[in-house]
Amino acid sequence: MRKPVTGPMSGEQVYDLTIIGGGPAGMYAAFYAGMREMRVKVIEGKDELGGFLHTYAEKMIWDVGGIPPIRCAALIQQLAEQAVTFDPTLVFNQRIEGMIRHPNGLIELLTHTGARHLTRTVLIAVGRGVAELMRLDVEGAERYELTNLHYTVTRLDQFRDKRVLISGGGNSAVDWALELAERGARVTVVHRKDEFRAMERNVGAMRQAVQVFTPCRIVRLHGEQNRVHAVTLLHTSTGCEERIEVDDVIVSHGYSRSEDTMVRWGLPLEDGMLRVDEHAVTSLPGVYAAGDCSIRPGKVRLIAGAFNDAVLAVNSAKSYLEPEADGMAYVSSHNELFRERNRQLRES
Repeated sequence: MRKPVTGPMSGEQVYDLTIIGGGPAGMYAAFYAGMREMRVKVIEGKDELGGFLHTYAEKMIWDVGGIPPIRCAALIQQLAEQAVTFDPTLVFNQRIEGMIRHPNGLIELLTHTGARHLTRTVLIAVGRGVAELMRLDVEGAERYELTNLHYTVTRLDQFRDKRVLISGGGNSAVDWALELAERGARVTVVHRKDEFRAMERNVGAMRQAVQVFTPCRIVRLHGEQNRVHAVTLLHTSTGCEERIEVDDVIVSHGYSRSEDTMVRWGLPLEDGMLRVDEHAVTSLPGVYAAGDCSIRPGKVRLIAGAFNDAVLAVNSAKSYLEPEADGMAYVSSHNELFRERNRQLRES
């Protein structure tokens, strides 16, 4: 591996590739860049690897090649273990807010904490951004967030046999409704529109399994001792209000993200995503994008597609740094980097 070099700021080390985002694309890129013998840093805005996958940690994942059905939390753990194979530098709880290109070509990334990172290339893999949950816009909602007003579901069994109101119309809301109903919960789903943004088959199953109110929204929460015990709903088509008793409320209104940073960098966006070419190259030299934050011809929006994006981006970065380098890494079965590791595995 290339010896670390230092930059113009107090001898700070310069990385070959800095990955912004620790979701599936970022984690696999860290591993694959190690295969390419690149010095790698990963900067994650949250306090752990996994990115958006944490929002459905309890769900089963079936569509990752070669892996039997697996809980998403377990998949995150396996991806994280793979990501650190070649000892990348990991930085948590820092959001990138600026980028400066120095005359010598080095890129300086500035974070909201004031920390600065020097790198030769950048891979943007922020997924849906440093996603912020869209909170319930009802007076006093925040007082219940530590008790029984939930914005994500990490343990399905905690709702067993309870009266649960779910507000939302996407895949997560529909899936949670079905899974909680299977656990004996008495579920009511409210959505502000008649149509759901979810798989038609699951929507049909949900309508048969639980009570569904559309178009409808929460207008008041009724509680005591910091717990919600009832909710007032507004049926917007009639203007009528209805109060129902609840044990828990789950809000699944999606996520918001700021696109200002990428716009300031001069990166063109299309439908809120970074436009890249077939090699994951952005409009800025030495800057690449992979995963859900990017859009290109033939884009595959699966976890497996994020892995492919990561490979394309890392190979492009390697070629940018070393035009004479091979176009891709040697496959692991023939890669000398794994010789000693394979021996240890066979002997264990």
